[in-house]
Amino acid sequence: MIPFNTIREKLKEYVLITIGVMLVVFGVYFFKFPNNFSIGGVTALAILLSSFFGEGVSSGTIVLIVNILLLIVGYLVLGKSFGNKTAYGSLLMSLALKVLEVLVPMNRPITNEPVLELAFAVALPAAGAAILFNIGASTGGTDVVAMLLKKYTNTDIGRSLFYTDLLLTLAAFLVFDVKTGLLSLLGLILKSAVVDSAIENMNLHKYFTVICEDPNPICEYIINGLNRSATVFEAQGAFSHKNKKIILTVMSRAQAIQLRKFVKQAEPEAFMLITNTSEIIGRGFRG
Repeated sequence: MIPFNTIREKLKEYVLITIGVMLVVFGVYFFKFPNNFSIGGVTALAILLSSFFGEGVSSGTIVLIVNILLLIVGYLVLGKSFGNKTAYGSLLMSLALKVLEVLVPMNRPITNEPVLELAFAVALPAAGAAILFNIGASTGGTDVVAMLLKKYTNTDIGRSLFYTDLLLTLAAFLVFDVKTGLLSLLGLILKSAVVDSAIENMNLHKYFTVICEDPNPICEYIINGLNRSATVFEAQGAFSHKNKKIILTVMSRAQAIQLRKFVKQAEPEAFMLITNTSEIIGRGFRG
């Protein structure tokens, strides 16, 4: 029998995947497709191909077909390592785009401000992609191509995907016009920065270095009050030569506010160094 905690964690993962995918879908369907912003990925390929096929084949249909083909190839070539989360994210995105095409047809952009629409075309998918990447999922598409390249070549995946996206973005200059091409190029540049920044902020924690004489009240509060742990070691003041204790601990931003307040009350003479960190490997954090 599968433990309840495992089921709860899996359910939480798929809820996050659904939220992430829907953010991507809303950004793509309402802002990217109507403006022909070619900012890389399968959706950029769909925008370019739909311009050749005309109104007979929509961008959403092309995304669905390409993603299904890539899913089939992924499972045949990569097997179980392909991952159910990627398959779920890919199918959910493709089907959601098709549903929106039926329920909310988009014949033109929502506003007459292309820069404003570009901001949402970048921000929403970037936020969604950050949520997905953070839990090891994706919307498929070019990520499947990346997995295949990783398996059979020594190609740097990040660089390969960037060049692929860049090629699709530059094609917008030829297929549409200079304005659309420039906006698409700007969107591609911004997308990478926004995704990296979003992932870093999601994983942001506070690293405490507390120097004090009596660490017991602080450690007790960290363990029993915040459900965290800490490391304590001996030190000596360089000027006073007094024996000191140094407490090292890491926690969330919300917990950090509580600990900072407690230390000021319990040990007003304590010296605190609080640092932002987003790369923490170990039990209770990233594996």
